[in-house]
Amino acid sequence: MTWFDESRLDDEAALTGVEARLRWLAESGARVRRETALAADALAQAIARTRESGRPRAIVAAGADSRLLRAVLEPFCPVPFVAWPSPGLPGWAGPLDLVVVLAPGGADPGEAMAAGEAARRGCRLVVAAPEGSLVAESAGGRDSSLLPVSSGDQLAIAVVMLSFLAQVGLGPELGTRPQAADEVAAALDEVAVARSPYRDLSVNPGKILAISLADSMPVVWGGSVLAARAARRVAESLRRASGRSALAGEAEDLLPVLEAARPRDVFDDPFAEPNGSPRPALVILDDPSTDPFHLDQRRRLTEAADARGVRVEVIASEAGSQVARYASLLLQGTYAAAYLRLGLVE
Repeated sequence: MTWFDESRLDDEAALTGVEARLRWLAESGARVRRETALAADALAQAIARTRESGRPRAIVAAGADSRLLRAVLEPFCPVPFVAWPSPGLPGWAGPLDLVVVLAPGGADPGEAMAAGEAARRGCRLVVAAPEGSLVAESAGGRDSSLLPVSSGDQLAIAVVMLSFLAQVGLGPELGTRPQAADEVAAALDEVAVARSPYRDLSVNPGKILAISLADSMPVVWGGSVLAARAARRVAESLRRASGRSALAGEAEDLLPVLEAARPRDVFDDPFAEPNGSPRPALVILDDPSTDPFHLDQRRRLTEAADARGVRVEVIASEAGSQVARYASLLLQGTYAAAYLRLGLVE
């Protein structure tokens, strides 16, 4: 039987056991700065080469977090954009198209295949990968550019690639200002400071959220495209941390889960639920939006939760750019998952 011991969240010995994981989360902002600095010279060369070549017919993004690039670029990109997580490339990709590959580890055969195929077809190719890696070596070609990276952090590497795409006129916000990557890093630093393991349970939002979700089935929703992607990543982290269900999706998919919850009765045993199934808890990733559709979805979800006594938790970010808000929302949810895992004991 598994239960949640919240005293472990402030226990020095218990925290030592997850020190490596918490340090990795705390260094998220530093990795963004480090990768941006490491790739600065190569980034300038890639930008100059792409500007000389003119606007591509289409963009194909391959590798880890290619869907993050799509989520950022699709509403603004002036040319068709395709996220291609499968090995290789779509059959139509050719010399008129730009292929970008995100390869944090540089050893994935599928990413190497995509880079090699792009080079053989004569596509314009920009690869973010460690120097000397399998993917970097596969990407060699006349129209290829390598952005060297080293951290293995998907988000930090995506920030480097987004900076490139923005500065060649193919993406919004990030990269159009010199301090844009620093803005993402600063948002991550702010989350890490507020959720430091050395901050007491009573003032640590990461620990408080973990306690709130400890006896629940998280139902995670984000309104904007990026918030929805962050919701899926957060739900995945919560599933890995707890070994229990955690759902993320569109409001239409999540509403039946909330509506199926039995209304809470003041006389109920708070630790009992029919068939032993945990009650849902609605987690809203609040990426500020004035879109009437998103506002209506949020209203319907919160009304359904309130009608059945379902707990509602809100994760918010006030960062300036959409990528910085995505990074902040994702890291906040990941911290909660780390503390949830710490508190669960057999």
